[in-house]
Amino acid sequence: MKLVTAIIKPFRLDDVKTALQNAGVEGMTLAEIKGFGRQKGHTEIYRGNEYRVDFLPKLILFIAVTDDKLDVAIEAVCSAARTGKIGDGKIFVIPMESATRIRTSENGDVAL
Repeated sequence: MKLVTAIIKPFRLDDVKTALQNAGVEGMTLAEIKGFGRQKGHTEIYRGNEYRVDFLPKLILFIAVTDDKLDVAIEAVCSAARTGKIGDGKIFVIPMESATRIRTSENGDVAL
């Protein structure tokens, strides 16, 4: 089992969710975050004062998958989140030792 962590632009969420569902990946968790990297942020003017916005809004997705669905999950996120512009995001893959469904106490792949 693997934990896929994807950081994407917020407006790409529906496309990523649809792509994952079409790839047979069930379930994900998301959180709204802010981050910076190569995008470098931007400046805004509010009431005559200029402000530097370094941290841009992003979404972080946590997707637990079995080893056999890892490649399709990564491809689904990449293809759906890609705009071709800087700041499209990143994907990290972490080995997952175990998973337990709380309701039934099922362990391993069946808990996903």
